[in-house]
Amino acid sequence: MNATLQTILSRHGDRDGALLPVLHEIQDALGYVPAEAVPLIAKALNLARAEVHGVLTYYRHFRQTPPGRHVVRICRAEACQSVGADALAAHAEKRLGCGFDETTPDGLVTLEAVYCLGQCAVGPALLIDETAVHAAVGPDRFDALIDALEPRK
Repeated sequence: MNATLQTILSRHGDRDGALLPVLHEIQDALGYVPAEAVPLIAKALNLARAEVHGVLTYYRHFRQTPPGRHVVRICRAEACQSVGADALAAHAEKRLGCGFDETTPDGLVTLEAVYCLGQCAVGPALLIDETAVHAAVGPDRFDALIDALEPRK
């Protein structure tokens, strides 16, 4: 982890406004921004730890704990809500045994909310692992998508 952090920080350390790009790159590399990274980021960017922590906790995008092997984001925007996203969200929590911003006990899935996937006409929508958008998802389809997830390492 430290080598990864040092590489990222060395690429951005001399740039103004580098905090968000650094946080994004760390999360892309590690899946989250570990607490141990905060003082290193602060020192490299000549910021207070509180500034780094404030940005890290302000934006929902950044995780401070490792995600599950798969991340499932359910759209919670109004258009999807109007066609059943609330019921889908309740079903997902029950099926997975975890709430939003939590990970299943087996570490397979982290459940997160997102506020628009651009599938407003065919909601409710969800996104799996930043790569697969699914529209018109009801409880049965949700279960099939979860059952199809490979436990990757």
